Amino acid sequence: MTRTLSLAGLAATLLITACSTLAPAARGDFDLQAHRGGRALAPENTLAAFDNAMDMGVTTLELDIGLTADGVVVISHDTVLNPDHTRDASGGFLPAKGPAIRALTLAQVQRYDVGRIDPSTNYGRQFARQLARDGERIPTLAALFDRVRERGATQVRFNIETKLDPGRPDETAAPETMVRALLAEIDKAGMGPRVTVQSFDWRTLALVGQWAPQLQRAYLTSSRTLQDPRWAGGLRREDFGSTPQLVRAAAGRSDRPVIWSPAFNDLTAVQVQEARSLGLQVLPWTVNQRADMARLMDWKVDGIITDDPAVLRDLMRERGIALPAGR
Repeated sequence: MTRTLSLAGLAATLLITACSTLAPAARGDFDLQAHRGGRALAPENTLAAFDNAMDMGVTTLELDIGLTADGVVVISHDTVLNPDHTRDASGGFLPAKGPAIRALTLAQVQRYDVGRIDPSTNYGRQFARQLARDGERIPTLAALFDRVRERGATQVRFNIETKLDPGRPDETAAPETMVRALLAEIDKAGMGPRVTVQSFDWRTLALVGQWAPQLQRAYLTSSRTLQDPRWAGGLRREDFGSTPQLVRAAAGRSDRPVIWSPAFNDLTAVQVQEARSLGLQVLPWTVNQRADMARLMDWKVDGIITDDPAVLRDLMRERGIALPAGR
């Protein structure tokens, strides 16, 4: 059963929660984000991966969400079942892309095992060090919030990406529906002060800015999305002169620092300086090579999103940067 909540009531509840709960002190430090829970080490976007990241010690759990046919917020990067890491009841990997998450109920989604990758695929070869965790299911966002609470991981944050594609509107819930469901889960768990909502599809970020302005927002960019104004809610980069200026204009007034998360290969030192001069934080994605991490840290980015938090922790240690505590 889903809970119906008015936008005014939801915004008021989230605001009260945000004002009454202290945000973690580590927010001002270097932000070590485990991409999809750290998929170089454990199956992506599973409770096993998030547990592993918390054991190791990260600032933020980065994850993706979609909605099932019965309106449940689940953690999945793909809008359809991915054969690279999804097995059916017989234990075999799917022979092709499966149904859309949006077309399945939660019970149907959780019939599939996502606890290991197919080693014969490009994906499997890319993350050959990933340890399998057979039996892992696509989790709900509520289950992750519960797991973090049960572990007493009070300093861990969440960077939650809404998975939408303006070019494929039938494959996911509408932006309004997804944002309503997400905000309701955040409100129910009382996690508002610890959540950043991120997206390539800035329509969802505009809605978050309207309905829950106290939540932090992160504007994801790639060379592909910047070429199509549908991703930026109709805004065009050429009308603003630069990507940081575009992000600043899209974000408007915000109660929290605004994050720009570009693809790291698109980023330059000059852009980092410009973004910071506009009051933006810069957290590039997805950085897995030590040399790339070091270069970005030299440019004074505010954090890094990585598939391999162990490598980034080692580099932070060498540089004397405070490490988030593990458990």
